[in-house]
Amino acid sequence: MKITQDEVLHIAKLSRLALSTEEVEMYQQDLSSILGYMDTLNSLDTRDVTATSHAVASAAFLREDTVTPSLPMEKVLRNAPDQDMDHFRVPPVIE
Repeated sequence: MKITQDEVLHIAKLSRLALSTEEVEMYQQDLSSILGYMDTLNSLDTRDVTATSHAVASAAFLREDTVTPSLPMEKVLRNAPDQDMDHFRVPPVIE
């Protein structure tokens, strides 16, 4: 499908765009190319193609939430360079 310069100017007006002559010609070619591709897609026979919601079939790989024991506080705090009771002590980041 070929788009005219008047159609490009109309689209530009609706979009509140000021286009130079070169830009009008460029967009005329680009939009014509895009619409031509859409015509090609519309002409394809898709009657035997199963409709999908995603390009790739995937299943959610989820697991059950299970309670597991965590590390003892003493072991966790051994990794802290500085601690205050049962907490990591970190340097302030906001002055």
